[in-house]
Amino acid sequence: MIKIGMMIGERYEILERIGTGGMSDVYKAKDYKLNRFVAVKVLKQEFSENANFVSKFRVEAQAAAGLMHPNIVNVYDVGEEGGIYYIVMELVEGITLKKYIERKARLSVKEAISIAIQVSMGLEAAHNNHIIHRDIKPQNIIISKEGKVKVTDFGIAKAATSNTITSNVMGSVHYTSPEQARGGYSDEKSDIYSLGITMFEMLTGRVPFNGETTVAIAIKHIQEEMPSPREYVPEIPISVEQIVCKCCQKSPDRRYQSMQELIADLKQSLINPDEDFVKLVDPDEEASTRMITDRDMAQIKRQSDRHDSMDEVMRLKKNNMRVYEEEEDEEEDEDEEEWDEDEEDYDPRMERITTILAVVAALLVGCIVIFLVGRAMGVFQFGTVPEKEPAQEESEEQVEMIKVAGMNVEEAKRALLEIGLTPEIRYEASAVHEAGTVLRASVQGGAATSTDQEKVMLNKGTVVILTVAESAEGVKVPAATGKSREEATSILEKEGFVVNVTEGYDHTVQNGYVISQSPEAGTTAPPGSSVTIRISQGADENKVRVPNLVGMEEMDATVTLTELGLAVGNVTSTVNEDASLAEKVCYQSYSVGSYVDKGTAIDISISTGPGTATYRYTEGITAPTEDPDYQNGMSVNVTVTTADGTQLLSTQTTTFPVAANYTGIKSPTGTITFTFRVEKEAATMTDPNTGETVTSEAVSEDRTVSREVSFTQE
Repeated sequence: MIKIGMMIGERYEILERIGTGGMSDVYKAKDYKLNRFVAVKVLKQEFSENANFVSKFRVEAQAAAGLMHPNIVNVYDVGEEGGIYYIVMELVEGITLKKYIERKARLSVKEAISIAIQVSMGLEAAHNNHIIHRDIKPQNIIISKEGKVKVTDFGIAKAATSNTITSNVMGSVHYTSPEQARGGYSDEKSDIYSLGITMFEMLTGRVPFNGETTVAIAIKHIQEEMPSPREYVPEIPISVEQIVCKCCQKSPDRRYQSMQELIADLKQSLINPDEDFVKLVDPDEEASTRMITDRDMAQIKRQSDRHDSMDEVMRLKKNNMRVYEEEEDEEEDEDEEEWDEDEEDYDPRMERITTILAVVAALLVGCIVIFLVGRAMGVFQFGTVPEKEPAQEESEEQVEMIKVAGMNVEEAKRALLEIGLTPEIRYEASAVHEAGTVLRASVQGGAATSTDQEKVMLNKGTVVILTVAESAEGVKVPAATGKSREEATSILEKEGFVVNVTEGYDHTVQNGYVISQSPEAGTTAPPGSSVTIRISQGADENKVRVPNLVGMEEMDATVTLTELGLAVGNVTSTVNEDASLAEKVCYQSYSVGSYVDKGTAIDISISTGPGTATYRYTEGITAPTEDPDYQNGMSVNVTVTTADGTQLLSTQTTTFPVAANYTGIKSPTGTITFTFRVEKEAATMTDPNTGETVTSEAVSEDRTVSREVSFTQE
């Protein structure tokens, strides 16, 4: 039996339980050999004596152990000790996609596509290694605190062969493919179907098929037509709708045939969301048998006769031309009459029109080429674009520096990274402060109650040096700069440091090698502390730095983006309280200074000036699952109140989601409040820490859950 504090495998100390599943529990543990935190999945005791469950547990380890990819939770070790079967995995601190969707009700289109692309890349790596997941669902997708998306839980994964895979194991019924629901047939396209259902839930906040029993839901997957996500969220672009539709086709042959195809369309939808580029394949229609008509048969005969006799006709004409020169006109008339009779469908008038159109098209293409070449050489200049002032070119988005002195170094690093600043660590021996405490920062931030004059504003990306207290037993940090990622990681971990990796562009450092490290080489740091290395992605020739468009007129912003190789996305009008931005750009969809691919579309908003903005709220309200004691079917009082105190909704319900459709709201934010009664019967349980038996008393209490909500501007 697993207990907190016990050591397994002579290296992993169990610290706390962080999750549980149908057949296993997941614990956070400390790996003392490599001095890092890991996740340990342990087969539950009631299953450890069952050979089938043990075999299935080992299959998961074998399936995932060979996969090393940034979008897959990596497996480090597997073992058995005293009847305890365990898998050691990468510890990802974050939340599941399921909880993330519940918190936000539904995701934006761009966020959903970004997550889908990362999941697809992880699954592509698995499929390339002939591993099929077979249980893709939001519960098995983790979003880390850094925003990285990782696929986990290959518990029912199966190694693919050239033969058909058949198994009676089926994933969660809400996300299972029709072929799995029929009897367990599954291949790579089954994962594509489940990912399509997951995308549907991300975009709409609900699953497409629901029912009272698992059998009823499975039958709907097999028989009922897939609803369009635009039925629930009309603003979803057509390309995204078609991608979800293609993923969720009943027939595997009509879906995407590989993750590579799906990734290509997902990336295209980010650039051109409203274009109709998704190809929906109907193999039955393409391969269907058609009856040949009499007209088709006559045309085939004429074409066959023409090909067989064409050479002979031309040869005879050539040989007889001199002999029958005086009869030439008469023969040509006769020939034309014969051709007209034989070729009923030939239309010389249409041929002349087609020829004229082809010539016109060729002339237009030639003119365009000449114009582009002339413009590039400076021959055609219809006006010059005013040069940007250096101050405008270098303008950066600024953030307010926060107070970090006295914080734990890890908390301070996270806080600075969240607001866009770059922390750099230096250690200093201190007998007064606890090791790992931030003594001071190179830039001191003010308190939350400080006046505007006392605020310290910094450009995003500014390096802030944190001086951190260390114990007398500091370890000298080895040099990692200039080394490959693998070599640098090995050197640092050998000295007992935990390695954090960031990426950046640098034309002087080879791709995959370390640009810089923090703390610097030669300084001392506490054992087990983290060292951050910055890995080069090579020169940023294929990336474009996003300019500052705020304050420009729409035409100037368009010209600026076009010159940089970027595109203008959606242009909207909005109210902005800054009167100086009237009729100018007041919002852009990518942060200033960030790097994006060439051709990326940047959405902008044009200010209509100060005014009273109104908002709408038309989303479904999901259950208060933030409280672990909430159970489906409980009677819940739901109220929605805006920030200005206006109550939009007050209702009693036992089913979720609750429909909400309100317009003309004057506040941009509000609060959803759930009130319900929790009744717990007396229960006897064993304390996992002490092993003692504890009897809890019956409890009946009211619970309140509050959820912040943002309304959509009309």
